[in-house]
Amino acid sequence: MHQDQEKLPMCEHESAHTTDQSPAVNISLPDDEHFFDLAEFFSVIGDSTRIKILYLLFNGECCVCDISEKLGMSMSAISHQLRVLKNSRIVKYRKVGKSVLYSLDDDHVKTIINMGVEHIEE
Repeated sequence: MHQDQEKLPMCEHESAHTTDQSPAVNISLPDDEHFFDLAEFFSVIGDSTRIKILYLLFNGECCVCDISEKLGMSMSAISHQLRVLKNSRIVKYRKVGKSVLYSLDDDHVKTIINMGVEHIEE
């Protein structure tokens, strides 16, 4: 070993390496597309405005004008955020006459956000 080379620390669990018992080594990972999709999901819900919109939708359907009024943002800005959420299958909509009502696509998003809230409040 050269004098300028630093000796790297050894793993404390050397026996796990020799017996292939490390759980991380033996796990089979999904393909890259799976991780890309998961990262994209978290990216979409990782915006504070979109989280506020989702919070409002926890209690049921809302129209763009109600969300706009509650958040103090333009209807155009809210529509843009709802489009992002809809394209990611996080919210869905239904038309009632000329009105469009948005709601959570399913309860998974509510569960994930509630778990995030629980985590940051610990």
